[in-house]
Amino acid sequence: MAKNKTSKLTLLGRSEARIPASPAEARLETFSNPAPNRNYRIHFETDDFTSVCPITGQPDFARIDIDYVPDRLCVESKSLKFYLASYRNERAFNEAVTNRILDDFVKACAPREAIVTAQFSARGGIALTVRAEYPDRKSGRDNERR
Repeated sequence: MAKNKTSKLTLLGRSEARIPASPAEARLETFSNPAPNRNYRIHFETDDFTSVCPITGQPDFARIDIDYVPDRLCVESKSLKFYLASYRNERAFNEAVTNRILDDFVKACAPREAIVTAQFSARGGIALTVRAEYPDRKSGRDNERR
């Protein structure tokens, strides 16, 4: 890659970079899609995700999968690693965390489509998986209250 195309990347190749204290301080960095006229999927996954229950303060561990079809921009993986790590002390429900990751991801790179799946480890014998999609696909269920 030419230097001018990567000059906006501040984390890649810099060992002195520090993990942000919160997602609000984190920045998802992007670079130009090398094949913008083609639909192709990019898959990120990590088993090393932790956030904090807002009520109990206990850690919530999860596997995070992000699948997306880039448009003009791709997300740089080291910035994603730092962004996800910034949730370590973030107090939020699992559903809110998953949806925020999707919202921040879409804001950063404006993909053609994206799916964030968070598989939270069992606590009290119950595991939880949250899947958020962009664009929002209606479930086909009647949205009216009965």
